[in-house]
Amino acid sequence: MDTFLQSRSASLFAEALQLIPGGVNSPVRAFRGVGGEPFFVEKASGGRIWDVDGRDYVDFVGTWGPAILGHAPAVVRDAITSAAQRGVSFGIPNPLEVEMARQIVSWVPSIEKVRMVNSGTEATMSCIRLARGFTQRDLILKFEGCYHGHVDSLLVKAGSGALTHGQPDSAGIPKSLAALTLTLPYNDGEALERIFVERGREIAAVIVEPVPANAGLYLPRPGYLEKMRSLCSEYETVLIFDEVMTGFRLAKGGYQERCGIHPDLTALGKVIGGGLPVGAFGGRTEMMDYLSPDGPVYQAGTLSGNPLAMAAGLAQLREMERVGGWNRLEEIGAEFESGVKRVLARSGKRYNFRRIGSMFCLYFTEGDVWDLASAQRSDKAAFGRFFHGCRERGVYFAPSQFEAGFLCVAHSEADLERTERVTGEVLSLL
Repeated sequence: MDTFLQSRSASLFAEALQLIPGGVNSPVRAFRGVGGEPFFVEKASGGRIWDVDGRDYVDFVGTWGPAILGHAPAVVRDAITSAAQRGVSFGIPNPLEVEMARQIVSWVPSIEKVRMVNSGTEATMSCIRLARGFTQRDLILKFEGCYHGHVDSLLVKAGSGALTHGQPDSAGIPKSLAALTLTLPYNDGEALERIFVERGREIAAVIVEPVPANAGLYLPRPGYLEKMRSLCSEYETVLIFDEVMTGFRLAKGGYQERCGIHPDLTALGKVIGGGLPVGAFGGRTEMMDYLSPDGPVYQAGTLSGNPLAMAAGLAQLREMERVGGWNRLEEIGAEFESGVKRVLARSGKRYNFRRIGSMFCLYFTEGDVWDLASAQRSDKAAFGRFFHGCRERGVYFAPSQFEAGFLCVAHSEADLERTERVTGEVLSLL
């Protein structure tokens, strides 16, 4: 029995199990990928969180990405309070929607028009429907280990929680619908060319995390995304970048700004809500004008453009620009990586560390990682021991080998030093 959890968290989880499926409202939170039981959070500030029993942790989950400035930054709290004083929801257009749209269009290279939704899942679902309506084709191509939300068409060889629980497909999805989704290994350029030669004129859209971050974190090989863009253009297939995680985190204009590749549609979320539920999707004008009320593709949402979420997201984006947040994240990321590599060298472990900007993953495998198959060679049991060892010493990583970690502007020198010391202690015991 884990005595660390004989606490208020344990009592809350016992009650939650009676009231909520699995005791959690999102599967990866159940700790099934690492064993044991989850703890419950009381509060969060900056780069740290506190559980209901008063323990504090350096946090590298960051609400799974949105907390780019850190938890509960004053500018975001103030923006939410100010907006709430004017009303928490209208179901009628409000000025903040226009401000957010202007911000996104001015920053993201490929977006000419954008529509707000309430989650990343809604954003990818809407992109798929729009691509099918625009092209009058049915097939979708995705990549093994890439997770695009719990959309029926996209829960095929998915990542994130589905991968953590050993169920990369989901019950409840008709075989006839799953048959419309083609899958390929990520980073296999030859397989990508073959499928386009065979079925390119049937494929409505290719949807991809340009930097897959739901099976850990692996990077595109040189030329791979360029080939994808070229093939989509040649076969008049819609290229969708799922930048729900990477958008406004890896650069001001998302990963597409860094790589110089322009997709036809982009799904966004996380950072643009400042911690509140939000999503968005956008792209070329001719394609976005296919949406209702102007076009034949229906999409709607009562809470889309919610004033609290718009205010929070705008405050966060503007603060990131004001403080030079992206440069600071690169500095913190480089410092964090140096610490990890020092720890690995001292421990004699040859595990594979991946980082881009403020996103990272330590794979418990000595082999290189470029795709789902190589990621799955990781020693999940060893990762579980590492996770719990770090948690018990006050450092919190995602409770799965197959999730990315996130740094934030608020992570301090003390946070990074504590993390290096703790990870060194734990790895020496494995």
